[in-house]
Amino acid sequence: MGNNAVRVLGVDPGTRVSGWAVVQGPLRDARAVAHGVWHLRGSLSARLAELARRLEAVLTEFSPQLVALERNFSGENVQSALRLGEARGAILAAVGGHGLPVVEYTPATVKLAVAGNGRASKEQIQAMVARLLSLPDLPSSDAADALALALCHLQTSPFAQKLPQSVRGLLWRRGRIKRMRS
Repeated sequence: MGNNAVRVLGVDPGTRVSGWAVVQGPLRDARAVAHGVWHLRGSLSARLAELARRLEAVLTEFSPQLVALERNFSGENVQSALRLGEARGAILAAVGGHGLPVVEYTPATVKLAVAGNGRASKEQIQAMVARLLSLPDLPSSDAADALALALCHLQTSPFAQKLPQSVRGLLWRRGRIKRMRS
C-alpha cells in the first residue's frame, strides 16, 4: 500500500443477509479487494454467531485498517430496528476483538458521497459503485451497500481530516459523521 492508501472494510449489517466489502484506496485509485454477501440461517443466535465468525475470517484474511458501518436509523418498524441493532452488536464485538476503529455513516451520507444524491435508489448505488470501482458486473444490492460505505469513507475522510477540530466535532455531534472509539 502507498503512503495514502488505506484498506477499509464496509459492512451492511443484517440478521438474515449481510453485505461486506474490502476497498483499498485513496479514492482516486480505489479498488475493490473483495466483496460478497453472507446469507445467514438458523435461529437468531445462530445467525449472529455465524455473522461474527464470517466477519472474523474477513478481518483475518484482508487485514483492514478500519471498518465503515451504516449508522442506526429509527424506522417505523421497531422490530426491524432491534434486529439491525443485534447484527451491529455482533459486528462491533468482532471488530472490537481486533482493536480496529469503527466509523459510522448515515444512509443518506453514503448515498450522497457515492451517487451525489442522498435519496439515490439501490439500483443507482449498484451502478455507481460498479462504475467507480471498475467492476465487471453489478454487485448485489447488499454488497453494493458495503462497497458504498467503504467508498464513502475514502471520500469523506480526507475532507474531514482537513477541517479544523472544532468543525469536525460539530459535524460529529450533528450526526453527519460519527466515529466510534474501539
